[in-house]
Amino acid sequence: QVQLEESGGGLVQPGGSLRLSCVASGGMASLNTMGWYRQAPGKQRELVASIRQGGSRDGRVIYADSVKGRFTISGENGNTVYLQMNNLKPEDTAVYYCNVNRPLPTGSVNYWGQGTQVTVSS
Repeated sequence: QVQLEESGGGLVQPGGSLRLSCVASGGMASLNTMGWYRQAPGKQRELVASIRQGGSRDGRVIYADSVKGRFTISGENGNTVYLQMNNLKPEDTAVYYCNVNRPLPTGSVNYWGQGTQVTVSS
C-alpha cells in the first residue's frame, strides 16, 4: 500500500511563491506517474501537473493551462515530487492533493495524499 506525505502548503499573498513536496513510501513501482491535483470549494478536483517516472516516457510532464508558465513540477528518486508555484493568484486557492498513478496489467490504481491547503490572499 502506497502512502503519501505532503508538505508545503500555507497562506501567501498574490504574486508570492510556495513549494509543495510529496514523498511516497511502501509499494512504489519503478514506473508510475506522480502529480498534483487541487480542489477548490464547490468545484471538482482537477489536475494541476503530473510527471512520468520510469519507462520510455520518463520525465514527461503535463500542466493545466491555468498554471503553465507559473508552476513547475519535478521528480526525485522515483518516489518524490515537488510543485514549485510562482506568481500565485487568488484563484489558485484550493486543497492540493498528491497523486500516484501506477499502471497494472489491466488498468491502473490511484493513491492519494491527505491534502494540503494553499490560500492566496492579501
